Amino acid sequence: MHDEDMDAPYPQYRCPVCDKDLPLDNARMTITCAEHLGNDRMEFAVRPATPGDTRAIEEICDQAWGETDIDVFGKTFDVLSGINLVAEAEGEFAGLLSLALDGGELVVVLLSVYPRFQGQGVGSALLGLAVEVARERRLPAVRVAVSNDDIPGLDFYQRQGFVIYEAALGLLADAMGSAAAGFSGIPVRDEIRLRRSVE
Repeated sequence: MHDEDMDAPYPQYRCPVCDKDLPLDNARMTITCAEHLGNDRMEFAVRPATPGDTRAIEEICDQAWGETDIDVFGKTFDVLSGINLVAEAEGEFAGLLSLALDGGELVVVLLSVYPRFQGQGVGSALLGLAVEVARERRLPAVRVAVSNDDIPGLDFYQRQGFVIYEAALGLLADAMGSAAAGFSGIPVRDEIRLRRSVE
């Protein structure tokens, strides 16, 4: 990762047409048939993080959020103190899923996959491993929260079996002091909360 790659705003997505990395406010939704999603799959592996992953975890947190302290569900969680699952592809760090225990359930604090590794099933595999962690700990559910503008996130989590159960209206706008522009320029106001039961 080069220093120029870490300049804000960090690209969160990759354009499937021109292969350009896109920041949130420049990304747009496109509807395509499944045949145009691309079939070139790369090999990757997911596993629990080790102490040797700390620097890579700090880097992906810095690019995705700007720090390792993440506010979600009305609380602040430190990613470095969490239950971290990582993905590797092509010999590189590809993604992170950070979890925490909260209210007797497992909470997704941060899920971030570098743009060049998106669309390969990395996020789905990380979430699958999170469900296994919850099952091993005999926890009833995994919860996640996304901002109201995060249309790709809402799509992704619902396809992974998560169901919307609550919306914290105005929470994010109040925390930021105003409704800042998010994905595709949509004002960020609310936190949408989803849950997936562990069976």
